[in-house]
Amino acid sequence: MRQFILKSFILLLSLPVFADNYQASDWVADGTFTKGIEGPASSNDGILYAVNYQTEGTIGKVIGKNKVKLFAKLPNGSVGNGIRFDQQNNMYIADYVNHNILRIASGKNTVEVYAHQAKMTQPNDIAIMDSGVLFASDPNWAKSSGQLWKVTTDQSVTLLEKDMGTTNGIAVSPDNKKLYVNESVQRNVWIYDLDQQGNISNKKLFISFKDHGMDGMRTDLQGNLYIARYGAGVVAMVSPQGKLIREIKLKGQFPTNVAFGGKNNKTVFVTLQQRGAIETFTSEFSGRNHRN
Repeated sequence: MRQFILKSFILLLSLPVFADNYQASDWVADGTFTKGIEGPASSNDGILYAVNYQTEGTIGKVIGKNKVKLFAKLPNGSVGNGIRFDQQNNMYIADYVNHNILRIASGKNTVEVYAHQAKMTQPNDIAIMDSGVLFASDPNWAKSSGQLWKVTTDQSVTLLEKDMGTTNGIAVSPDNKKLYVNESVQRNVWIYDLDQQGNISNKKLFISFKDHGMDGMRTDLQGNLYIARYGAGVVAMVSPQGKLIREIKLKGQFPTNVAFGGKNNKTVFVTLQQRGAIETFTSEFSGRNHRN
C-alpha cells in the first residue's frame, strides 16, 4: 500500500499544473486606447500592436506591461480595425473608413494601400493563410448583413460570399485547411473548407450562441478557436469539433478581439472596448503563430 501511495504521489507531481491558466489580468490600463481599441496582433519579434492608441486612426506598439507608444498614424482619415502579419513580418490593417486593406512593410512605419475595393461596406477583421492569402469580413451593421472577401498576393480582391449575416471575427486553422467566420448579430460561427489558393467550400454551421455578440477570433496549434464574446465579458474556447470547452471570464464586459503572443506564444491578449484597455491570460496551448 505504501508503495502504491508513493507512486501515486510521484505521478501527481509529474502532471502539468495549469493553476494560473485562464485567469484574466490587466496588461494595459484603462483609457490608454480609445473605445475603438481593436486588432491586436503580435509581430515576429513578439511585439504586440493594436489600433486606436490615444486617438482614432492610429496604431499603438505595446512593448511591455503598461508600456505603449505610437507606432503609426494612418493617412487620409483611415481608421484601422483588424491587424495581421504575414511570414515576412509585413503588417496588414483593415481600414473600414476608406474600404482598404493597408500594409506597413517590415521594418518601416509608412502606410500604403495594399488593396482597395469600393464595394466593401467596411472591412472589419482579417485573417491570413501561411501563403499570404488574406480574408476580410465586411459587415453592414445597419442592415445586419455582411460579405466575405479574399485578397491574393497579387493584390486582387474577390468577393467570396454575399448576403451573409453581420460578418465579424475571422480566423484560419493551423493546418490552413479551414476558415472560420462569425456573424455578430446572428450569433453564428461558420466553418469552410479551404484549398491552397484560398477558395472556400462545404460551408457548415460550427457553433452558435443564444445570447450576446461575437467579435474577433484566433486559433491555437491544437485547432481550438478563441472567440471574443462581446457583451458577455468572456472569451469562449471551442474545440475543432465545435464543442464549447470553457469560457474565460474577463474583467471587462466588451471584448473586441484576441491575439496570441508572449512566452511560448501561450499568452492571449484581449482588447476591451469600454475600458480602452488590454487584458491577458495564459493558455495551456500555443497560438497558431505570432503573426496570426
